[in-house]
Amino acid sequence: MQYIMKGGNPLVGEVVISGAKNAALGILAAAIMTDEPVLIENLPDVQDIRVLLRAMSEIGVIVEWVDGHTIKINGGNIHTVRVENAYIRKIRAGYYLLGALLGKYRHAEVALPGGCNIGSRPIDQHLKGFRALNAQVDVQHGCVLADAKQLQGGHVYLDMVSVGATINVMLAAVLALGNTTIENAAKEPHVVDVANMLNSMGANIKGAGTDVIRIRGVERLHGTEYTIIPDQIEAGTFMFAAAVTRGDVMVKNVIPKHMEAISSKLLEMGCEVSEFDDTIRVVGKPHLRSCNVKTLPYPGFPTDMQPQMCVTLTLAGGTGIVTESIFENRFKYVDELTKMGAQIKVEGNVAVIDGVSRLTGADLVAPDLRAGAALVLAGLTAEGVTTVDNIEYILRGYENFEKKLQSLGAMIEVVTDEREAKKFRLRVG
Repeated sequence: MQYIMKGGNPLVGEVVISGAKNAALGILAAAIMTDEPVLIENLPDVQDIRVLLRAMSEIGVIVEWVDGHTIKINGGNIHTVRVENAYIRKIRAGYYLLGALLGKYRHAEVALPGGCNIGSRPIDQHLKGFRALNAQVDVQHGCVLADAKQLQGGHVYLDMVSVGATINVMLAAVLALGNTTIENAAKEPHVVDVANMLNSMGANIKGAGTDVIRIRGVERLHGTEYTIIPDQIEAGTFMFAAAVTRGDVMVKNVIPKHMEAISSKLLEMGCEVSEFDDTIRVVGKPHLRSCNVKTLPYPGFPTDMQPQMCVTLTLAGGTGIVTESIFENRFKYVDELTKMGAQIKVEGNVAVIDGVSRLTGADLVAPDLRAGAALVLAGLTAEGVTTVDNIEYILRGYENFEKKLQSLGAMIEVVTDEREAKKFRLRVG
């Protein structure tokens, strides 16, 4: 299965952003921490979510789809705290079940996570956090085992800002005895969303969105109804799609405050960016300017937007420098862009990008989720036909990606064999 596309069409129109995948994964884990039903709205229909739901069903969680983006969950019939199926190893956020099950049952066994290969992503900060809450933690046969006679609130200082560790420790701590403080906590919007969800279930969490989160343990959590925030990275991807194709796109169902780092870079490059209540309009210009960018934890420029930024800089005037300070393996897609005529030099965690006047179509391979989406953006602006293989990565995090792009005028399709690809080439000339 691959994407095939013909570049050259400016993207024009409106696109509606789905719920935040990274928030949804933590929120689904939180939902099983009560024995009462929980209704979750604005759930994105992407592969990572379905994998987590399948793993949850296998341990006894009742999952009922109300509609395509609304789900009812009941964690009252969980019959095992061992989560070790082939699915859960494919996604990184399976580890949130550790915090949720440890908090609720004082014991959890979860297979070590998979996900995108974008560099070393150890879970040592998660385990350090659980140990600070009085849990015994061990790694055996590719599984994390966590056990506590009684979870006790504690002081957790994260050595590095980690979204996953912040959410996981928060999940376990809401049902621990006494008070927990998480210092150097991640401030991302999806951390705040998981905290708000837990608070709506009766938890007592203060300070989410700052670098110190304080949690007072409660005896039990209750059912709730909750709506997930829009996906910051999906929104950013479509904003850059407008810029790189010199289009004009209204990106709807967003929280403009979450997009500030992205909006400011697009303005710096010469795009027109207008903010409304829950919509951002991006108008790309014929001549973009280069800029420098460094990825940082929120509210800095997101590492998940770095590949999309690099693609846009390849077609900007002058030289741009991109410094990746979060993951060390995040420039693997650069070789693919050079096949299209991009001028990029990578040294360590820095990419130096000399803008070119055009890219040309090529056969590309997506190395991970966000780089895969960025290669699609490159294909949509390139002369001729481009194919992107390994689109399973992209489907993990973007809902109806090609359909949303088609609605903006992109010539893109999913094809499963050479015959379908040939038909596409004949049709688009």
